[in-house]
Amino acid sequence: MHQKLTRSSTDKALYGVCGGIAEFFGISSFIVRVIFLFTSGLSFWVYIFLVWGLDERPSL
Repeated sequence: MHQKLTRSSTDKALYGVCGGIAEFFGISSFIVRVIFLFTSGLSFWVYIFLVWGLDERPSL
C-alpha cells in the first residue's frame, strides 16, 4: 500500500507537520523537531508550506 504524507492528528505540538513526517519515515518526531530547530531559517517557510499543503490524517 502506498503511504501518503499527512499531518499527524495525534503527534502534534503545533499543527502535526513534524509528527506526520516522523510517521511517514518511521522515525521519532523528536528527531524531526530537532532538525527543524537547527535549520530554522529555511525550515520555517517549509513548515508554513506544509501546514497549508498537507491534509490532516483522520483520527481513528
